[in-house]
Amino acid sequence: MMDVDLNGLVLAGGKSKRMRRDKGLLRYRGRAQRYYLADMLRKYCGQVFISCRPDQNKAIVHAGYNTLPDDGQAEEQYGAILSALTAYPNTAWLVIACDMPMMDGEALTYLIAQRDSSMIATAYAGPDNGLPEPLSAIWEPRSRGTLLDKLSQGVTCPRKALIRSAPDVKLVAPRDPLIVMNANTPGDAAAARQIIRQSGTASRVI
Repeated sequence: MMDVDLNGLVLAGGKSKRMRRDKGLLRYRGRAQRYYLADMLRKYCGQVFISCRPDQNKAIVHAGYNTLPDDGQAEEQYGAILSALTAYPNTAWLVIACDMPMMDGEALTYLIAQRDSSMIATAYAGPDNGLPEPLSAIWEPRSRGTLLDKLSQGVTCPRKALIRSAPDVKLVAPRDPLIVMNANTPGDAAAARQIIRQSGTASRVI
């Protein structure tokens, strides 16, 4: 099957309750994470959008980035992905959450190389549990129907939607398990910064 066009989506609309500040504004490599990821996605995607809350929209647009509003079909991450698939129904989406500080160009290149457009999604697998990581994944156009179907069954978690869609999901083992590390608390963020400093990429801005 021929691959369709690929857009990029940075998920930055969470309330960041455990972090106690906006995770998208944290700086791991000298730039707010939501913009760092968007800039990185521009190298691989035709168009890049940042999914955000209404109160974040003005600042993001002012910074020169496209936003993609939630159309209300579902809540939070599920709704953000579904809104993107609805807005551009003939486009696949490379989705990355802003709380993944270790995500880099090499990991994106590898995921794209492993893409199987005959599946509904190609996703990194969690190194500890082997479960799909829906927020570091490529969602194909027909996944919209799958998400709507699962939503009608009461599923509102994108991971559960992928789990229940097996074997129509391709899982990719990350070359480096840290790639899919989530930073949800101040302690997580501090640990990520230390790893980045030790790797010598702390000052790198894409």
